[in-house]
Amino acid sequence: MDHGRTDLAPADFALSRLAAALGKTEDSRRYARQAQNYRKLFDSQSGWMHGRNQDGSWVTPFNPLKWGDAFTEGNSLHYSWSVTQDVQGLIDLMGGPNAFVDKLDSIFTTPPLFGDSYYGQVIHEIREMQIVNMGQYAHGNQPIQHMIYLYDRAGAPWKAQYHVRDVMKRLYSPGPDGYPGDEDNGQTSAWYVFSALGFYPVTPAVGQYAIGSPLFQNVELSMPNGRVLMIKAQNNSPENVYIQSVTFNDQPDEKTWLSREVLQQGGHCAS
Repeated sequence: MDHGRTDLAPADFALSRLAAALGKTEDSRRYARQAQNYRKLFDSQSGWMHGRNQDGSWVTPFNPLKWGDAFTEGNSLHYSWSVTQDVQGLIDLMGGPNAFVDKLDSIFTTPPLFGDSYYGQVIHEIREMQIVNMGQYAHGNQPIQHMIYLYDRAGAPWKAQYHVRDVMKRLYSPGPDGYPGDEDNGQTSAWYVFSALGFYPVTPAVGQYAIGSPLFQNVELSMPNGRVLMIKAQNNSPENVYIQSVTFNDQPDEKTWLSREVLQQGGHCAS
């Protein structure tokens, strides 16, 4: 019996889309169903993802701040957001947009307490979370790095903009301690590069890039097709991090994301 794994669900979603593109309808449906298995791990009583035993029963006692066990090098407050393939479904499970935003906020306001009984010691990922002192936000370990951009999907993009710029300012620097934790195949650098440009690919295989807050006033990107994408953030500064409006090729764009196809066409993206 499959009791669900949040880490496999986004991969199953991507496989479903690939199978559909190849005309393998049954495979696409099977992987799409599997991508919904994260729902089996959502504990409505606690409001967080909760590990299950092999027989399907909940792991008890449950401490959402406990690292390890059901959550590799993290805790429930980190992995509960690993539903990049169905953000709206997660919003609904957590009680709707307002409740969802409140839970996102709680990551930054909950003290960096932890349980380390599974490891029997304070592993470096735990220590890194404590040192950065951003509540339960553990940017030094990859599972939570996309979380900030989920504010966009819940109707609070200004909170994404604030926290993205705050993380870039506080956790990255050109000095010897300029990385906040694991690099892991370039993910921590990729987060910074995308965030500095002003957008981030939350959901793999969809081609949508959530809008954050560009770090630079002017950036030019050369696309593989030879076209140039110019990103302009007017009045940008360390203090002025909020986007008032977005235009693409002089046309207003009110979405909180940009499509890969549009970005690849090149042109002017202004905020």
